[in-house]
Amino acid sequence: MAKIAYIAAGSFKQSSLLTIERADTICQDYAGQGYSLTLRQLYYRFVAAGHLPNTERSYKNLGNLINQARLAGLIDWNHIEDRGRNLYKLPDWNEPGDIISSAAYQYREDLWGGQDRMVEVWVEKQALEGVVSQAANAWRAPYFSCKGYSSASSVWEAAQRHIRYQKNGKAPVVLYLGDHDPSGIDMPRDLADRLRLFCVHHGYPAPEIRRIALNMDQVLEHDPPPNPAKVTDSRYDAYLEEHGEESWELDALEPAVLDNLIQTTIQEYLDLELWHAAEAEETRQKDLLRRVADGWSTIEDLDRDGSL
Repeated sequence: MAKIAYIAAGSFKQSSLLTIERADTICQDYAGQGYSLTLRQLYYRFVAAGHLPNTERSYKNLGNLINQARLAGLIDWNHIEDRGRNLYKLPDWNEPGDIISSAAYQYREDLWGGQDRMVEVWVEKQALEGVVSQAANAWRAPYFSCKGYSSASSVWEAAQRHIRYQKNGKAPVVLYLGDHDPSGIDMPRDLADRLRLFCVHHGYPAPEIRRIALNMDQVLEHDPPPNPAKVTDSRYDAYLEEHGEESWELDALEPAVLDNLIQTTIQEYLDLELWHAAEAEETRQKDLLRRVADGWSTIEDLDRDGSL
């Protein structure tokens, strides 16, 4: 727990304290499931429950209140994160045995090595990278945050990667998740066109791109809060004709729903018998590394007396 009071908590109105209590309950529930939330995800939980209207002002007001509540020690600092702003540092160890122990923990076989397809998970928004990463990592699938329409460099690099998959006998598959709004609906089409251009030029077919969220059947099933579609979007008219005036954000779906959707879809592309055999070999190799790490002091003794 990281509830730390940096300021006094006595100035909150009763209505604000109720909102803070609800937010804390939501955060603790998600933490119990292994998730941290972005502010927008927390906001959508309030909107879905009917506690807040779905407006930009409402979102900003909640953000200000949550910030004050965290400073007052009423909400755990670890329960809400700002994805995309991270500190990076090279790893270090106290002795060689530690790095071997770390290697044992980190060692992974290429579980996709025997598969005939290679699945990647792409998400429109970096804010949802934490949810996507948890689901993708469960099946060792690479994941990528597009941050809207992907840059030319990132799409070209993806095409080169997909060509390498095909050279190694694997058909590439991209599982795509994005908002249900004029641009969000168009983005997979744009990716498909550009990946096809790059791949076909080098004599390889484009990857399969499968949009798995947010789709209209999921909107009907989960009833996320709607937003007015942006009339200033150049794709608005086509969207309006097919889907109407409302749009929906991917963030509004429960993380557990997205996690289950991603994991279930990945498994559709796997030969699970080959997968489990590779997992067993990985366990054997990890155990060997652990035994080496545990016996490092013996190796040091042999080195000191010249027996190595």
